Amino acid sequence: MNALRQFYLEIPVVTRAYTTVCVLTTLAVHLDLVSPLQLYFNPTLIVRKFQIWRLATTFLYFGTIGISFFFNMVFTYRYCRMLEDGSFRGRSSDFVMMFIFGGVLMTFFGIFVNLLFLGQAFTLMLVYVWSRRNPLVPMNFFGVLNFQAPYLPWVLLCCSMILGNTVWVDVIGMGVGHIYYVLEDVYPTLSNGYRLIKTPYFLKRLFNEHIERNYQAAAEDRPGGFPWGGEGQPLLPEQNAADGQEQDQEPADPAPPAAAAPQ
Repeated sequence: MNALRQFYLEIPVVTRAYTTVCVLTTLAVHLDLVSPLQLYFNPTLIVRKFQIWRLATTFLYFGTIGISFFFNMVFTYRYCRMLEDGSFRGRSSDFVMMFIFGGVLMTFFGIFVNLLFLGQAFTLMLVYVWSRRNPLVPMNFFGVLNFQAPYLPWVLLCCSMILGNTVWVDVIGMGVGHIYYVLEDVYPTLSNGYRLIKTPYFLKRLFNEHIERNYQAAAEDRPGGFPWGGEGQPLLPEQNAADGQEQDQEPADPAPPAAAAPQ
């Protein structure tokens, strides 16, 4: 019991909070404490009945407890944690800002494609951003298909099509992930570029983080390997110098996504 508690407390704070709320929401539905009809995304009820909680609960419910829920939770936890432990290490406030940015865009797009729950699209956004920031990580699909990380979202999209699931969930998740990647990792590296997605001061205070005056993308965050959307983007001279210094340092129910894991 102590080992389980220690494992839980070692999970990064944002990942721990999000996955915990997702599990509790599903348990509440399973125990008939709430109904999925009270959770799904409905713009009419949000605007006319002021049921604003639907803006959040649409990202928290992954379907009834079963194999679909299990796979969705594994993917969400895995890639959420790898992002927070990787490129967002020490920047939990920026990670929360990514959640907010992605949630707002998905809510907007969800109006036009009539999706009831956006949790799986949110997971695909996390997968997409992680895959673009780790372009050289080898992946394995059921032991028969080998590919590199940037192709993972496309593999999941193909699996959705083969299984006959709606592809809008994957398309929205990948689309929002790409928009975030371009604005956060590609545009700031241009000669006249700057960071467009800025984390509010109160979030940084909430996580007791240092306030950065001049943003400079970390080496692992910059576009490279698979320059989709960032072809031929030059780095600033001072960024090249920073790279040289870094080299001297130490380095219905939503359908489940297909299993794929780094080798």
